[in-house]
Amino acid sequence: MEQRLRRVARPVVARVPDPATLARVGLGAMVLAAGVHKLLDPGAWAVYVVPWLEPVIVLSPVEFMLLNGWLELAFALALLVDRYTAFASLVGAASLTATVGYLTVVWVTTGQFGDLIARDVGLAMLAWAVFAEAVRR
Repeated sequence: MEQRLRRVARPVVARVPDPATLARVGLGAMVLAAGVHKLLDPGAWAVYVVPWLEPVIVLSPVEFMLLNGWLELAFALALLVDRYTAFASLVGAASLTATVGYLTVVWVTTGQFGDLIARDVGLAMLAWAVFAEAVRR
């Protein structure tokens, strides 16, 4: 079965970009989509700021999400055009890793947002992979 799949998929795979490019563009597209959505509907994202975090972020949750939206747009564009890729992917990887830590604390203490942890673990690992590839170049 594996050999048959490889034989059938090989011509298709030969026409797509290399895995590092796919990972970089995929990460950039995800960060772009998140940034745009944060700018269009910051209130939808503000629900992820639990009460004990509010004093730490200084801004209101909505203002915090708007600021994040603009930052995400900048980092997404850097990833998509392959400029400052190491820096942009490092910021994304660190941010997503911190988000996983934060969501884990919230999930353990309140039971909220557990479903987001699995997704964000994968996204954080994708960002770390893009960073590693950018540093290797």
